[in-house]
Amino acid sequence: MQPKLRPFRARATCKPGCAKPGHVCYKRPCLKDCAGHAEKCPKRTGGGLVFRQRKGKSKLTLQCPPELLAQLKAHREIQDAEREKAGDRWEDHDLVFATKHGKSIERTEDWKRWKAVLKQAGVRDVRVHDARHTAATLLIEQGVNIRVVQQVLGHTRVTTTERTPTYPHP
Repeated sequence: MQPKLRPFRARATCKPGCAKPGHVCYKRPCLKDCAGHAEKCPKRTGGGLVFRQRKGKSKLTLQCPPELLAQLKAHREIQDAEREKAGDRWEDHDLVFATKHGKSIERTEDWKRWKAVLKQAGVRDVRVHDARHTAATLLIEQGVNIRVVQQVLGHTRVTTTERTPTYPHP
């Protein structure tokens, strides 16, 4: 069953005189001190990206299969070359996946790639977050200790992990 999507409140076309390609103007005008919605809002104060610490108290350490670790190391070498090539234009935010100048990738890029992978694999359309639940479900079904699943998911409390819903798999 597909999740119900909320309607997007926007006009079908932009306001007369709008020259921004690839977007739709908002139905309601922004408040003077707009800080809440899309990063491209012309009236947004502060702007830019905000990096924040994760909710948990401790640093999250992820277990990584050796095959993936090798790919991440190769990716890091490519990124180091991009950093050197960019020189002063590089913005270092210590990101694993970044643009060729170190900035964060567009928010929708991972979503677009996820959708393409699902389509190519012939798998039903689901949210990226659903894959997280599926992974937890599969670990639990294979008898992996709940504390290990808790650590993999990065949950602070085991009770959060125990509430992980199980889904039927195709």
